[in-house]
Amino acid sequence: MLIDTHCHLYYEDLKNDLEGVLSRANEQGVIRFICVGTNIADSKECLTITENNDNIFSSAGVHPHDAKNVSDGYIDNIYALMEYESMIAVGEMGLDYFRNISDPKVQKKVFRRQMGVAQDLNRPVIFHNRDADADVIEVLAEYPEVIGVAHCFSSNLETAKSFLEMGYYISFSGNLTFKNSHLPEVAKEIPLNRVLVETDSPYLSPAPHRGKPNEPSRTRFVAEKLADIHGISLEEIAKHTTGNAVELFRLP
Repeated sequence: MLIDTHCHLYYEDLKNDLEGVLSRANEQGVIRFICVGTNIADSKECLTITENNDNIFSSAGVHPHDAKNVSDGYIDNIYALMEYESMIAVGEMGLDYFRNISDPKVQKKVFRRQMGVAQDLNRPVIFHNRDADADVIEVLAEYPEVIGVAHCFSSNLETAKSFLEMGYYISFSGNLTFKNSHLPEVAKEIPLNRVLVETDSPYLSPAPHRGKPNEPSRTRFVAEKLADIHGISLEEIAKHTTGNAVELFRLP
């Protein structure tokens, strides 16, 4: 059994064939899903999707790309969404200095405010980090009581170790399978009790489907690559990653 710990099921490619998407995932042993919000509207849509499926959970947050568009009351909206049982984490939040779609100062302000929500509610966070290692570490360190996951990890081993030392989990996506990726060397050093798998659907489709719209069934390719890296069976990786997800997100 595998859990896709990060997918965006409200995107058109997935939403319009959700029954098929979930069926194909189940055929590959992926039976639980976390639908991750990137702004308030998406977070509400995640919640709607969970209402019709006991195996889908959701999160509420504002992605760094969307930070520039927040309106007054967005934090109140996150608090309100987090009252629902199927809402299991705050995020996707974080920093993205690769695209810098939002001003870095705005990104950091919105990131900190969401970390504050997680700290207040004692909930895990799902965070995004691209080309912003030092600033992400700085913000996370300000909230020592908060734990969560470095989603779609793409940084170096030093950064991974910093996250691990603060109590965070490391999640790998399809980029783990890309040719010439440095991530297998990083993944090899991550303890099995602190690793998760995801797709980030509809993005980052793993090899051999790179370049095509991604979907949760392909969590299996990430898990198989991770199993190969650690020299253990897919079943063993599934056991570890599923157990980690259940523990971190307090899944039933």
